[in-house]
Amino acid sequence: MKKRFDQLVHTEAYFLIMIWLIIGAAPVFLSMHEHIIIWQDVTHAWLALFPFLILFIINHFILVPYLLFRKLRMAYVLSVLVLIIGFSLITWIEGDKQFQPPMNERFQPPVHQQFSPRLEPMQNPPRPKNPLGFPPLLITIIVTVLIIGFDTGIRMMSRWMKLEQEKSLLEKENVENQLAFLRNQVSPHFFMNTLNNIHALIDIDTEEAKNAVIKLSKLMRHILYDSETSQISIQKEVDFIVHYIDLMKLRFSDKVKIDLSIPEKLPDKSIPPLLFTSFVENAFKYGISYHSESFVSIMIHANADHLHIDISNSNHASLQQKSGKGIGIANATTRLKLLYKDNYNLNISEDDKTYKVHLSIPI
Repeated sequence: MKKRFDQLVHTEAYFLIMIWLIIGAAPVFLSMHEHIIIWQDVTHAWLALFPFLILFIINHFILVPYLLFRKLRMAYVLSVLVLIIGFSLITWIEGDKQFQPPMNERFQPPVHQQFSPRLEPMQNPPRPKNPLGFPPLLITIIVTVLIIGFDTGIRMMSRWMKLEQEKSLLEKENVENQLAFLRNQVSPHFFMNTLNNIHALIDIDTEEAKNAVIKLSKLMRHILYDSETSQISIQKEVDFIVHYIDLMKLRFSDKVKIDLSIPEKLPDKSIPPLLFTSFVENAFKYGISYHSESFVSIMIHANADHLHIDISNSNHASLQQKSGKGIGIANATTRLKLLYKDNYNLNISEDDKTYKVHLSIPI
């Protein structure tokens, strides 16, 4: 995070240095006459620009960080107004003095007129006029406002980019924390019950017990290793759901109806891992009762740009009152918002008999 912030600071510094180098180099090219640089004019222009550089430094390194960024906005506005007015008046007064000839020359006629009675005494030479036709004070104020406004705008934009980058990094860390939580979301009781069921199968159906061990191994491998990456293939994620459901079937009798519908061919694309885990586990946790008829139905399908999963299960009020809704669904919803912003569709509905979840994500 610190490295990215340093890059933003360096980019802002390089940009401002480049701007002032261009401003400083402009008098050199403007004073060039027939490929000869008139350094006297260049020096005079640099001296005129130097106060504006001081003004920029005061705003950039003092007013903005110590007032504006500390939310002392009124103090910043007042300080800027005082700085602009004071700087403009001083610059205007100093500039006005440059147009006044020395007192001993103000009324002194040329030498050839001092001894010529036929020529009238020469009046004071006219003061140079601004080629733009605007008062010098107004021009100074405009330039001052532009410099402060430009610098403040650059600093505000840079600060906004830093805050947005920090927010993005924090959201990314939050997503990673959510994922770490989801890795532990598959209940330890599920593994214990599955192992007990496999142990019971060893004496009844050895081959089925071996297959169950293999499926459990793949399930754990997916949770521990495959989910470490930010993206995983849709096929691997669906295989995880298949293995999960197959192992869940070992726990229930034929009275529990479990349906799984998956297309033969899935898109060769990737999605974040363990995205459906909470919804699937929630269906088995709250949708199956040992005392009442129960069902779980899961259907996965996809089109060119979206992956859909529809889950429905029997709604047993007694299980919900006993265990509550849990935090799995809320956690999964938060993760979806972090990953996809508003570019997904999650619809959860229920009635007295059925609890339904429809999730659609872009692929």
